[in-house]
Amino acid sequence: MPVIRACLLACLSVLAGTSALAAAVADPAADARDLPYTRAQQRVDIGHGRRLNLYCVGQGSPTVVFDAGLGGNTASWDLVQPAVALKTRACAYDRAGLGFSDPSTRPGTSANAVDDLHRLLMAAGIKPPYILVGHSLGGMNARLYADEYPSEVVGMVLVDPSHEDQSIAGWKLDGPGSKDKEKWDQWLKDRQKCVTAAATGGLMPGAALYKQCMPEPVAHFSPALNGVMLTHSARADNQRAVLSENENVFYASADEVRAARRSYGAMPLIVLTHSPFPKGPDETQALRDTRTQLWETLHDELAALSTRGVNRTVPHSGHFIQWDQPQAVTDAIFEVMTASGRKH
Repeated sequence: MPVIRACLLACLSVLAGTSALAAAVADPAADARDLPYTRAQQRVDIGHGRRLNLYCVGQGSPTVVFDAGLGGNTASWDLVQPAVALKTRACAYDRAGLGFSDPSTRPGTSANAVDDLHRLLMAAGIKPPYILVGHSLGGMNARLYADEYPSEVVGMVLVDPSHEDQSIAGWKLDGPGSKDKEKWDQWLKDRQKCVTAAATGGLMPGAALYKQCMPEPVAHFSPALNGVMLTHSARADNQRAVLSENENVFYASADEVRAARRSYGAMPLIVLTHSPFPKGPDETQALRDTRTQLWETLHDELAALSTRGVNRTVPHSGHFIQWDQPQAVTDAIFEVMTASGRKH
């Protein structure tokens, strides 16, 4: 799979595809670890009766705020959040329509996600300073939050983050009439079928679209949490939210992040990039090498937004670095915390 799409399509593996960890060994402590992610925690009214699910654990400042990848939810951080909470307050949340959060009538753009998150933190009394940790699409959201509310953010960790220019740059590699763009547009049409099926109760086991629209188990999740993921994915509002984020990520969301892009001065910033990049079945090795270099170059650009920014490659990891190498993410968070001058 071309890297220009992998960072986004991989996020949907939890919701509509094969898990990146399908062959991993189950964690014997999974039931206890996953319990907080199997139920709503604090559903906070952010205005007009619309509530978002917020899960905070630990004490201290700055507060680490986690934002999941495209279509993801708080469970994306089940291997990292508990470790971070041993040293400071760690908060994860479900974006509108995902997990245990109410749907929104607004499109699933980065700007709307940032507005929701700011309202959520204020309503819940979670005061700054914050260290923002964003995976994939969540990385774009984290950056936009720091652009919009610079006085609130003292550091960021971007976990294999999406980049506002990745679609433009990636599709150019294919030349005119990009096959990647055609596949992406077709994939969006197929996701609309999932929305329709969910709205009519057509995502039950055995249904025609079940395999296409529903997740396969994530190996390190407990059976209870995998069951919750299935329940979420069968909901029409969840399917609509996933589709809306996909429809906007390369377009409206990318435009919003691009327009707001600015220097972060000397704010501590670590970008984590997954490695290796295996060659896809439709690629030559030369094309794979070009795409890999593009992904690394885009992440170098993000790190350069701060004079203390660094792009760090994480070996033996796929797009979900927080699952493949959770210690690398935890260590980066603590490194940023120390560099920010904030005590644990």
